[in-house]
Amino acid sequence: MNEKAEPAAQSAAVRPRLFISRCLGFERCRYNGVTIIDPVVELIKPFITSVTECPEVAIGLGVPRPPIRIVEEAGTRHLFQPETGRDVTEEMDTFCDSYLGALEPVDGFLLKYRSPSCGPSQVRIYNSHSPTAGHQKGTGVFAAAVASRFPDAPVEDEGRLQNYTIRHHYLTQVFTRARFRQAMHAGSMGDLVRFHGTHKHLLLAYDESEMRSLGHVVANEAHLPTEQVVSKYAAGLTRALAEPPRHTAAINVLQHALGYVSDNLTPQERAYFLETVDQYRSEQLPLSVPSALLRAWSLRLGIRYLLDQTFYEPYPADLVRVLDSGKGRPL
Repeated sequence: MNEKAEPAAQSAAVRPRLFISRCLGFERCRYNGVTIIDPVVELIKPFITSVTECPEVAIGLGVPRPPIRIVEEAGTRHLFQPETGRDVTEEMDTFCDSYLGALEPVDGFLLKYRSPSCGPSQVRIYNSHSPTAGHQKGTGVFAAAVASRFPDAPVEDEGRLQNYTIRHHYLTQVFTRARFRQAMHAGSMGDLVRFHGTHKHLLLAYDESEMRSLGHVVANEAHLPTEQVVSKYAAGLTRALAEPPRHTAAINVLQHALGYVSDNLTPQERAYFLETVDQYRSEQLPLSVPSALLRAWSLRLGIRYLLDQTFYEPYPADLVRVLDSGKGRPL
């Protein structure tokens, strides 16, 4: 037993590279000249390396400026400025191709809610150039280019991140991708093995089948070149993290982890832990409560394996805040 064992703090040691729309607290570049100070963006800024841009300013539109809108006619979409009659579709398409083509690796995108350039969803797509035109909801032009060029990258807007469940899933993806990118910088099999070992419980919660498949990838029984193994693992990791885990899967992980500490607990401690798991199941407690108990016992008992598991702290604890919009399960 190692009484001095401490958590690996992997999440605190890594800084994800995150593209963020520049108007979200970085510069006064909105069409109306204001800066949007968003609580979630302000919360995560100190923990990431920010890459920012405003596509509309980048194509020469001023600040302030007449707003633009997306117009779709005969199956073709245009980016149009109603007040001036200017069509900036070609300029925006050219910018998207050049900027995204030169963009260094990022671990995710955080884009402006409902923006005709950056909005990932809920963007108004008008059916004609008429001032009274009807509309449907869709994706902004820059956001669509991001999705096309980076189909595996986590993409969200600041509006949706007010929801705790969405925010937790997004930050888990972003920090996990950053840890993987950091681990693979040297491109060694040993680093890949260590990464998989510290993410087993996280992968078990997200997708048990994919976790087992990734274990076979790491084992590399076919003796494939390291580059090929890493590529296969990256694809499987993306699939595994594609959807938020169900709370029943998280309960399975908690019960699995209990086995590592159970022999050193009193009957009362085991009973209390199982009670907190049942309360999590019935949405009376957040996942952080039973997770904190496991971490405390792991520290006392020096159980390095559990302390290194990113499931129990997938991103820095300082990013956990009560900012929930009220929607979604309180993880």
